[in-house]
Order: sequence, then C-alpha cells, then structure tokens
Amino acid sequence: MIEVRDLHKAFGAVKAVDGVGFTARDGEITGLLGPNGAGKTTTLRMLYTLMEPDSGQVLVDGIDAAVDPLAVRRTLGVLPDARGLYKRLTARENIEYFARLQGIDGATLRTRHEALVDALEMRDILDRRTEGFSQGQRVKTAIARALIHDPRNVILDEPTNGLDVMATRGLRRFMQQLKDEGRCVLFSSHIMQEVAALCDRIVVIARGRVVADETPDALRAQTGETNLEDAFVKIIGSEEGLAA
Repeated sequence: MIEVRDLHKAFGAVKAVDGVGFTARDGEITGLLGPNGAGKTTTLRMLYTLMEPDSGQVLVDGIDAAVDPLAVRRTLGVLPDARGLYKRLTARENIEYFARLQGIDGATLRTRHEALVDALEMRDILDRRTEGFSQGQRVKTAIARALIHDPRNVILDEPTNGLDVMATRGLRRFMQQLKDEGRCVLFSSHIMQEVAALCDRIVVIARGRVVADETPDALRAQTGETNLEDAFVKIIGSEEGLAA
C-alpha cells in the first residue's frame, strides 16, 4: 500500500505539488490523472524517492520514504517516464543486470524471469539489443526489469504512451494480472478508455492539488456525466474556473 500525506514541492516561486494526499491500496489499480503541468510526474518522483518533498510524508507498506528510502525502493517496481534502457545490452541482459543489483540469486532469477517473459509475451526479443526496439518492446523490457525483484507495489508512469493497439491490450491484461495477485498498482495516464477499463479508484490532480479521489462510478455521479472523460473535463474545468 502507498500512502501519500500532504506532499509539497516548489521550484522557486512555482508550487508544483501543493498538499497532495491519497492512498493506493493493495489489490486495486489506482489511476493518477491530471492535465499537463498538474504535478503528477513530480508527485510520482517523490513517491519512488527520486525527489525529496519540501514537506509531507510518503509511506510504502508502512515504511517512511524519508527515513529509509532504500527499503522503500525494494518494495517498489517503477516504470518511470524515461524508460532508461541500456541500449548496448539485450533485453535479457537489462533484466538480469537489475536482478543482480537487487541481490537476487540465480535460481530465483530464472523463475521470475521466465514468469515475466511469458506474462509480457516478450520471448522473441529477449536476445536482441534494445537499441532499435519499438516503443512497445522498450516498455515490455523496462517493466520486466522493474518487476524482477517481485515488488508488492507497482508505479507505472504513462505505460501505454506510444504503444499500438495490440501492445496496449497486452499491457492492460498484465496490469489486471498484477491486481489479481494482490499488488498495489498506481499508474498515470491521459487515456480515459484505459482508465475506465482498469481503475478501481481515480485520483485527479490539478494545479498541484487533489481535486477528486473517487471510484469511476462516483466521479460520474458527482459530475452528472455518464462518460468518464466528460466527468474529468468538468472537474478540471471547475477547478480552473475557481482559480481564475
């Protein structure tokens, strides 16, 4: 479980994150939505300890990220906005390298490696250098690398960005599998179709603040809209109007 409590982060006079708080629970997929510049990526970077908050608290499975960031990193599997593969290495070598960094023994690595390769349907690219990979192939490799240590909490930043229809469908199935295994899945997306199909709960951020934290059905009921995209637009429009 990931708990976010009153996070603040400013860059000079700009308040990128201004009191964000929410909970992403085990066995659920939580969507993090917001317009460009809303503070989503800054929030995620603080969650996976790439950036320190000015104030507030991040707890992952009860561990305070400010007190023990290394322990938090061990409980997280992260697909960041920058995929960051080593282009001269094959997909297999990228995954195995990160397994070694996590201290995973050979037998455990083989078991987890095989399970991820099958789940992500990436056996055909395993022994190719990642340089020249398609966007979908890069994402599959980056996800396998992020999950090789079997984390209970998974953070995915725009996981389907640039993917074709088939790759997107495969990734959605994989995210559902993570949920069914009882993991906590938090993902950021601009694509309302996948948010509607996947999310148990939706957190909407605008101007650095949480402006909605509800189930999809509750968001639609709250706004009087039957379409989730229309509900999102109404919530963001109301927030922008109040700020004007």
